[in-house]
Amino acid sequence: MGMYLTLAWRNIWRNKRRSWITIASIVFAVIIALFTRSMQLGSYAKMIDNVVSFYTGYVQIHSAGYWEKQTPDESFIYSDSLAWVAEQTKNTTAVTPRLESFALVSSGEHTAGAIVIGINPVSEDRITALSRKVTEGEYLTADDPGILLAEGMAKRLGVGTGDTVVLLGQGYHGVTAAGKYPVTGIVTFPSPDLNSTMSYLSLKETQFLYGAYGRVTAIAIMIDNQKHLSAVVSELKKRFDEAYEVMSWDEMLPELVQMIEADNAGGIIMLWIIYMIIGFGILGTVLMMTLERTREFGMLIAIGLKRMQLSFILFLESTMLSLIAVATGIALGIPLLVYMYYHPIVFSGRMKEVMLSYGYEPIMPFSLDPMIFCVQALAVFVVAILATIYPMVRTLRLRPVNALKTG
Repeated sequence: MGMYLTLAWRNIWRNKRRSWITIASIVFAVIIALFTRSMQLGSYAKMIDNVVSFYTGYVQIHSAGYWEKQTPDESFIYSDSLAWVAEQTKNTTAVTPRLESFALVSSGEHTAGAIVIGINPVSEDRITALSRKVTEGEYLTADDPGILLAEGMAKRLGVGTGDTVVLLGQGYHGVTAAGKYPVTGIVTFPSPDLNSTMSYLSLKETQFLYGAYGRVTAIAIMIDNQKHLSAVVSELKKRFDEAYEVMSWDEMLPELVQMIEADNAGGIIMLWIIYMIIGFGILGTVLMMTLERTREFGMLIAIGLKRMQLSFILFLESTMLSLIAVATGIALGIPLLVYMYYHPIVFSGRMKEVMLSYGYEPIMPFSLDPMIFCVQALAVFVVAILATIYPMVRTLRLRPVNALKTG
């Protein structure tokens, strides 16, 4: 084995220019694959973070069956002990109670349907940073009798801070929910949907409005890292009995999951196209290398070297070249992606406006998930090895007499 390795290593560096061209092509392929996949996974992670930090949180706890009906009748009695249990779960960073329902919001002759969310202003701000979205007026306090309206809804109703709106809906167990609220502030969301439907009251006022005293419909939870989501959900399911349902963001937002899966499938197809281009490039280089050495191969076979041994040496040469190239590609790709991770691409102009209109930050983030480096390096290495199959087969069929006539 040692002799084969020595022969393969020496053969690689007999023609340094040819070897460096092969290595450079594989290095380029590794860097392109790393860059593409890191950008794709980074954008998904940012998209999920944007969505959960705008509204849902990573995890929510409801009473069993709430998510199908989503009415105050499926609310549950909230206590500090429930919040304490959630807060003590490992990797949990913020917990907040909510009472959510729907109502008609009216001012003068104008009426609009609204999602009404009763919040604890302090703990809600830790999850959604709602206070930073207030563009007019003031943020709520725990005993605030006023309401926060989304900017689009306020325009539709023709109201501003200091004006009064009327809420009318159905409360807990069918009671009529009606009340007048001064507009404390206007909040602006990048998403048009949120901007035209959202309204916020303090939790205390919302429970009074819907006759759901002491009750909430959800406990929203943020965690420190997406990769801990499964562990957090699993632990919460152990801590909360069957009277509650613990749902992760992907269960609450299946449309977002489907969109990511569809886009991811397109990204993987693009990667396979890149792999094919890489494979043909490497095949061309290896085939050229084999053709240049046909006379040499014929002579080696003529003096007694077996075809299988010759093919094995070719395989070792390709393996060594691929290993050197993949290692170099990873070594060059790591600092590049680290730089892009901390300095993401920032969009401007029309692209910035489009991304903001969909509620996303106008940046192209990158991921540093270690699996990206492992998977892409392995994929390119396998492609490089597969590209050597045809030259090896050609060598196995080589006739010394014909080979010695070449060159």
